[in-house]
Amino acid sequence: VSTQSTGGACDEALYQLGLDMEDVQNEEPDAGLGNGGLGRLAACFLDSLATLGYPAYGYGIRYEYGLFNQAISNCNQVEKPDGWLTFGNPWEKARPEYTIPVHFYGRVQHINGKAQWTDYATVIAMPYDTPIPGYKTNTVNTLRLWSAKSPKDFDLSYFNHGNYIDAVLDRNNAENISRVLYPNDNIFEGKELRLKQEYFMVAATLVDIIRRFKTNKTVPPTNAEDMYADFPDKVAIQLNDTHPSLAVPELLRILMDEEGIEWDVAWKICRNTFAYTNHTILPEALERWPVTMLEHVLPRHLDIIYLINHHHLERVRHAFPGDEDRVRRMSVVEESGEKKINMAYLSVVSSHTVNGVAAIHSGLLTTSLFRDFYQMTPDKFQNKTNGITPRRWLVLCNPSLSHLITEKIGAGWVKELSQLTKLREFVGDKSFLQEIFKTKQENKRKLAQYVFNQYGIELNTGSLFDIQVKRIHEYKRQTMNLLHVIILYNRIRSNPNGDFVPRTVFFGGKAAPGYHTAKQTISLICHVADVVNNDPMMKDRLKVVFLSNYRCSLAEVIMPAADLSEQISLAGTEASGTGNMKFMLNGALTIGTLDGANVEMSEECGIENMFIFGMRVADVEKLWRDGYDTRKFLADLPELQLAFNQIKTGFFNSSEPHKFEGFVDGLISNDRFCVIADFAAYVAEQEKVSELYMDWVQWTEKCLLNIAGSGKFTSDRTITQYAEEIWKVKSVEVDLAPVPDSKE
Repeated sequence: VSTQSTGGACDEALYQLGLDMEDVQNEEPDAGLGNGGLGRLAACFLDSLATLGYPAYGYGIRYEYGLFNQAISNCNQVEKPDGWLTFGNPWEKARPEYTIPVHFYGRVQHINGKAQWTDYATVIAMPYDTPIPGYKTNTVNTLRLWSAKSPKDFDLSYFNHGNYIDAVLDRNNAENISRVLYPNDNIFEGKELRLKQEYFMVAATLVDIIRRFKTNKTVPPTNAEDMYADFPDKVAIQLNDTHPSLAVPELLRILMDEEGIEWDVAWKICRNTFAYTNHTILPEALERWPVTMLEHVLPRHLDIIYLINHHHLERVRHAFPGDEDRVRRMSVVEESGEKKINMAYLSVVSSHTVNGVAAIHSGLLTTSLFRDFYQMTPDKFQNKTNGITPRRWLVLCNPSLSHLITEKIGAGWVKELSQLTKLREFVGDKSFLQEIFKTKQENKRKLAQYVFNQYGIELNTGSLFDIQVKRIHEYKRQTMNLLHVIILYNRIRSNPNGDFVPRTVFFGGKAAPGYHTAKQTISLICHVADVVNNDPMMKDRLKVVFLSNYRCSLAEVIMPAADLSEQISLAGTEASGTGNMKFMLNGALTIGTLDGANVEMSEECGIENMFIFGMRVADVEKLWRDGYDTRKFLADLPELQLAFNQIKTGFFNSSEPHKFEGFVDGLISNDRFCVIADFAAYVAEQEKVSELYMDWVQWTEKCLLNIAGSGKFTSDRTITQYAEEIWKVKSVEVDLAPVPDSKE
């Protein structure tokens, strides 16, 4: 509806049926495909690929259950199944004619010098296609999702022994592969089912790609090498983090074992086909598969990984003779402790290009995580700063602001977001600023109405809407935000007649079910919210809201309503972020560190139009080199000491007074992400926020300058850079024949 601008016609048609478009939209569940920001990024990329006319496919798994639905019960996160397919998906079409067998387990035989994978178990991959239409173009690309099916109806041997239930369960074991999305984000969980999911997706996808490649051959090849000679010219595969990196040994297996191509040629094809995007430098998020697990599940692929590593280390020795320590550091196979395969290293070695997703992140890859690889092949490394689609994250979610912009500069910005710079000339136009301010207030009222309907909390829409929504993780430092809330609460209590800038602080995000600290963070937020919101002394001056079950459809209500966007990760930990861009595009001001895309945002809109605080990457490194002692910082922070004491002694949860003792003690003794070190600077910057908010003209001027500086952060720019600088692919304009007149 949005991409073809048929909203008005659809509204009218539904009205004639006695239905409301918004009510119908609210009935559709969010697709259970993504796990935090990476899934939302992929959705933006698909939109841009189609809008720009690039011939591309998206591939993934059709999870029966997506990332869990989050509920809050007694101030604790409760995970509930996200059965988004329970009532079907009208946008997809099953394609049983393209089902593909995928194999697991078994053993490797060597016959006449050739490896042969035998005695394997088989699962069927069934594709389901979802159309991805471009915005006001004739291009419709495809998202193909794989669903696991049992290769047989039932095992008759079970029936022969009367074991009907066992027969059904055996069938379910195969289909469990696409049953549920693993909920961990930025934490590697080395479970066998997850390994099988990753291989299932890439194995089916590669067969599909090769089938299409062969179908489009116009001249019959004389041999296999001739057949695949132009494969890298026709096919570009982007490894979106390491989750699909098993595609590397799988393509080599197909080329060598099934097509009979020799190693040197197969490796060249492979290297020229794959490119790799790294999305994190956090050690706990990097995939390292145990060799024993790979040997059990994918024995042939482990052999091929060993072969890749052998040739790789030979190249390292040739480039750095005598440096065996470097050889050890650069090995894809980690030998210390349990033997593991480093999938990030495998991806770097096997790709022609490696990129990070923000300038600062890409730089850190070359100086830290992949330093040795960069020194060996510096030309391989690039940066591709992430972006968001303005069609969803402004046109769709904030129509009033979109219309306001279009009235001033025309509609061209929707497909060329750089045109937003034209808005800078209206910074002195007070009537235009009033319209922007009015639009923001309308969006705040919508969010306030949602909060009242969901939680029964009445909000002061004149208050500063201070919002932090993202996955709950220590490096994102939701705790620092909450500690500031407690300090504001204590200040109001100690000076009830004081003049305070009213503020409503929103938190939202899911914690991985096994991530204890993140779940405790949510619990503490909810306990603090209960105390603050029920204290009559706070009146309309301070409210705290935890927005449960954060998801795309809720983000579409949140982003337009934000006054202040919290992007406060420790410098050097957030790869890029895209929520920061969505808030910026919708006219929120950012309080944040110089981390991820915040750095480039400050360059585009002017650092004076953001609230930047805290240590830079070099400062963080120096802090740890010198020996970080949290107690030295705490000695100068009496308000923070009081907040810690209140949390530890049960001020915010008298029914379980000791619940958060370990949480506070752990933060003080092991403040890995430097919450305490950055806290004073954070509080000082928040005071600047409050001061500026009281001047609506200056505040709105900065909002306008943020919107005007958002042009760089369109996913159209990101995708164009991938296409031109990595994939070497050109846009294709699709011309459709005119529809004949119905009278003819």
